[in-house]
Amino acid sequence: MERKELIRLEHVSKAFDGQTVLDDLNLVIHENEFVTLLGPSGCGKTTTLRIIGGFEKPDSGRVILDGRDITSLAPNKRPLNTVFQKYALFTHMDVAENIAFGLKIAGRDKAFIEDKIHYALKLVNLEGLEHRSVSSLSGGQQQRVAIARAIVNEPRILLLDEPLGALDLKLRQDMQYELIRLKNELGITFIYVTHDQEEALTMSDAIVVMNQGYIQQIGSPEDIYNEPENAFVADFIGDSNIIDGTMIRDRLVRILGQEFPCVDTGFGTEQPVDIVIRPEDVELTAAGEADGGLTGEVTDVIFKGVHYEMCVMAGGFEWLVHSTRMFGEGTRVRIGVDPFNIQIMNKPASEDEEAVSENDQIR
Repeated sequence: MERKELIRLEHVSKAFDGQTVLDDLNLVIHENEFVTLLGPSGCGKTTTLRIIGGFEKPDSGRVILDGRDITSLAPNKRPLNTVFQKYALFTHMDVAENIAFGLKIAGRDKAFIEDKIHYALKLVNLEGLEHRSVSSLSGGQQQRVAIARAIVNEPRILLLDEPLGALDLKLRQDMQYELIRLKNELGITFIYVTHDQEEALTMSDAIVVMNQGYIQQIGSPEDIYNEPENAFVADFIGDSNIIDGTMIRDRLVRILGQEFPCVDTGFGTEQPVDIVIRPEDVELTAAGEADGGLTGEVTDVIFKGVHYEMCVMAGGFEWLVHSTRMFGEGTRVRIGVDPFNIQIMNKPASEDEEAVSENDQIR
C-alpha cells in the first residue's frame, strides 16, 4: 500500500560561516515511515533534522507539511517532538513530572495527564517508576523517559538525533527493537539521525545516505546494502571490496586482469567502472598448481564468531573475505564470485559528481 506524503523538503540549502552544509536538497518523507538520515560527521544530516524541526531556517528552499509551507513556523507550532542524544531531562523532577511537562504547558487537566503518564510508562516498559528521580535511572531508562515525554503529546512526527549514542552496545541493540515496536504501535513517523550503519539497517523503512550536503542514495535497507549507487554508499554501508575494473561488454567485466561474468548491462564496451563485491560474496577455494583465474595468498585470519575474516592478496589488491570456511595464513587460494554478486557502477567524472548523487532524491 502506497503511503501518503507527509513532509517535503524542496531545494533546501544551508550554510554556516560561509561553509555550505546542505546544497539544494530535495526529500520526501511519508506518513508512518521510519526514515534514517545516515552519513559521516558533517554530512548535513543533523542540520536537515533541525530544519524539519524548525530549530534552523534554511537559507533557501521550503519545508512542506501536508501541502502547507511551514518553513518559518516555530518549533512549538509544528506537530512534532524531538528526542536528543543527551535526553535533556529535568533532574529536579521525577519520571512522571518529566513525562507530564508538555501536557501541563498545554493546559491539560489532571485526570487526562495521569492517564497519559500511565499509558506512556506502559509503552516504554517503565511502569512502577513514575516517582523515581531521573538522575537515579540507568542510561537506557533515561532514554525511555525522554521518548515517553515526546510521545505523550501525540506528535505526528518524532525526530530522534542520535538518541542511542550514549548507550552501551547491548542496551543500544535492545533499544533499537523497542523503537521499532513503538513506531509500529503508535503509527508515528520517525525521522532518525545516526552515523551507525547497523542502526540504520536494523530499524529503517527507508535510509537516506548523505555526504557533503548531498543525498547520495535513498532506498530500503536491502537496496542500500545490495545495490549501492556509488562507491561512497558501498564503502559507508558495511564492508566492501571496491576495485577499479573495465566493462568489456554487457555481462562481462575485467577485474585485476581477469574476466568475470556479471549481470550488468548498458555500461558500454571497454569502459572504466567501479566494482563492488561484498566480503561475504567472495568464494574461496584452494588453488592448485594448474589453476587459472584470480589466485592469491591468505595474509591474515581473524575468527569473528559466526565467520572468519580473512585478508587475501590477489592481483595486487587486498581482498576482505568473510567465510564460515577457514583458510590458514599463507594458503594459496582461488577467488570466485557469483555474477549476481558483482555490482558495477559508473566512475564519477569529477569530485563534484562524486559528491552528488545521480538519483532523483525525491521518491
